[in-house]
Order: sequence, then C-alpha cells, then structure tokens
Amino acid sequence: MPWRPWLLAALVAAAPGFARGSAADASAAAERWLRQHYAQPGSRLEVHAEPLDTRLQLTACAAPLDASLPANARPAPRMSVLVRCPDRDGWTVRVPVRLKLYRQVLVASRPLVRGDGIAAGDVHAEERDVTRLGYGYVEDMAQVAERTLARPLAAGSVLTPGALGGRQMVRAGDHVQLIAELDGIQVRADGTALGSGDNGARLRVRNGSSGRVVDALVRGPGQVVALP
Repeated sequence: MPWRPWLLAALVAAAPGFARGSAADASAAAERWLRQHYAQPGSRLEVHAEPLDTRLQLTACAAPLDASLPANARPAPRMSVLVRCPDRDGWTVRVPVRLKLYRQVLVASRPLVRGDGIAAGDVHAEERDVTRLGYGYVEDMAQVAERTLARPLAAGSVLTPGALGGRQMVRAGDHVQLIAELDGIQVRADGTALGSGDNGARLRVRNGSSGRVVDALVRGPGQVVALP
C-alpha cells in the first residue's frame, strides 16, 4: 500500500518529542504575559501574537512557560516577547506581538500658547493608543500642577512631558506688581493676577487702584508688565 501524505503527517505528529500545540502555547503565553504586564485600572488592551515560522517545531514543555521583555522596554505597536521553556532540555523563542494599549490621557481642549499655565478647563481626558505616543503623555492634572507650557499646543494635541516648562511665576489670585512703561517712564501699581503663567506668559490683571482689568506679560515672580 503506497504512503499517503496525510498518513505520514499523522505518524510524524505522533512521534515522541514533537508537539503541534507548543508553538500555539508559546504565542498564548506571550499574549497572556503582555496583558498582565500592562494591565492597570482604566486601561484597555488589544494583543495579537503573529504566527511563528511554520517550520519551527517545539517540544512539549512540562513546566509552565516563562515570558519576558527586555528591561525598560516601552510599549510599542510591535513587541518581541521572549518565551522560554524552563525544562532541562527546554527551548527559547521570540514571539512577535502586535499591541494596542489604550489609556486616558490629557488633550488640549483649545489652542494653548507658550508660557500659559494649564487649568482644568484647558484640557480634557481622551482614550488614546499610547503605544503610538512616542513623546510620552500626561495622565492627570497632578502632573501639571503649577507648570507652564514650554511650547504651543494645538487643540486636540496630546499633552506631553516635553511640552511642560517650569513652575508658574505668577498664579491666579496672586498679588502682583503691575508695571506700565511709556517713553522710558515706569509707573507701578498693585494688582491681582486673574490668570497663571511663567516668564513671558500673557494674562489678565486687575489694577488694584483703578479696578480696571488689563492685559499683561509676566516679567518675573510677582511682577507683570502692562501691554499697550
């Protein structure tokens, strides 16, 4: 009776040391480990291991599979998870995985200019795939307390750590010295800041003498210059 291909395949699959499910087990271990590694309240993950080389034959592993990433690996759209069989004659394989990791991040609600302080009304939370946010992201207002912007942000832009500058030199409600300059002459008055900002930021100030509200630029801690 001639050998038939299907019969030969069945005999090979039944041979000692061959495990058809081992490659699938490695992929499942990589997916499971990534889900556990990046799980946190409010996160949503999509994890899909890509097929391993069909020529790869892995022996069955009696012990639970180990999985890991390189130290300090950042979440990325494509990850390579190291999966290892810890048996005495075990094996190691890298499993390519596609990852999407959705988290709530802060996004500019309106155009923001350099030097602006950031208030709750300036940003809002949106779910974004952080694997594609190569410059990082900010998750809550506690991270921006008393900070200003180091560069402008368009509406809908994700707030990044690199966009944050120093602490605000003037905060809303501060008593400030309001300076008016005209033809080399300075006039100083007490005022109250109605906004917050770092050096060079534009904000509104109420003149303590006249009660008028004027536009001003922050010159230094507690000091602003009235704009013409």
